[in-house]
Amino acid sequence: MKNLLQQYKPFLLFLGKFFLSYLILTILYQSYLNQFDVKNAEVDGFTKSVAKQTEWVLSLIDNQSYTTKHLTEPSIKLFYKNKYISRVIEGCNGLSVMILFVAFVIAFSGKFKNTLLFLLFGIVIIHVLNVSRIALLSMALYFYPQFEHFLHGVLFPLIIYGVVFVLWVIWVNNYSSYASVSKKI
Repeated sequence: MKNLLQQYKPFLLFLGKFFLSYLILTILYQSYLNQFDVKNAEVDGFTKSVAKQTEWVLSLIDNQSYTTKHLTEPSIKLFYKNKYISRVIEGCNGLSVMILFVAFVIAFSGKFKNTLLFLLFGIVIIHVLNVSRIALLSMALYFYPQFEHFLHGVLFPLIIYGVVFVLWVIWVNNYSSYASVSKKI
């Protein structure tokens, strides 16, 4: 048994660091969300911020783009060309994707400075991509509402998770402690 544990030690350490960091970050995020009264349609601050940033991006293209608070559910209504197109809910803010990204990078952590810088870089990339995703999705839904399921459920998640996957590959191959070991071999 000891030989087996020793043989799989790197994998077990990866799993332990991943699940522990994911669990801690998820609990912290849930604690943050619990501060808001969903029954009274209260929206968390980060989701409001993402909606406002998306509004700003859309207003660069069309000055009749704006957001308003939804009165009966915890979301922000997004208008494009003066038409109600979509709503921004907590699940749209990208934080759960960022948590997954951070947990993976921590699980394959490298030098502290590299890890911290890559985490900051990755979170900014994911955030900018997410705001762009919501803006592009809103424009696409304005022109092609019949493709809502494909656009919202397939294409745009594929893009954001694809970029996160590429960031992970870059991290593991260039900056993680695994990369420094594999480059020496």
